[in-house]
Amino acid sequence: MSDSQNLKLNRLIFYKEDVDLIDKVLQMFLKQCQAKCCILIDKEGHLITHHGETQAYELDTVCTLLAGTFAATREWARLLGEEEFSVLFHKGKKDSIQVNLVGDRTLLAVIFDDRTQLGLVKLISEKISKRLEKIFADSENRKENPDDSMVEGIAKLGEAADDLLDNIFGSD
Repeated sequence: MSDSQNLKLNRLIFYKEDVDLIDKVLQMFLKQCQAKCCILIDKEGHLITHHGETQAYELDTVCTLLAGTFAATREWARLLGEEEFSVLFHKGKKDSIQVNLVGDRTLLAVIFDDRTQLGLVKLISEKISKRLEKIFADSENRKENPDDSMVEGIAKLGEAADDLLDNIFGSD
């Protein structure tokens, strides 16, 4: 099975308490390294959460480009005999960005300027990535045994939505 098929079958599912914990970890991260913002996405480019000064960025575009850049870099790594690179770094005149692979399914992008030291971003990013991996593993373990009533409720909601769309647009 290809990586993309595996990702589609095993989509990330986060519960509210997971997102709250992820948000706390990322807020602490920004405070410690004094970066402008951080963005957490899945490898497909879907935004999970973000913190800091992101208003100046079109987040949908940023997420898509981050995922695409990481996918291209994975191919570069394979050409060089590596499985993949776990960290990407791009330096600009004003801002720089570092992207870390977190676990095997998410990317943490950190945008920072010259007020922030690259070494500090690298060091704290490694620690934060390990903390996020633990949160993801805990979330995944909960996902393996979902509450049957929740699954049934979601299925019924999907059926109700389909019925509503059929009523609005007519069915074939």
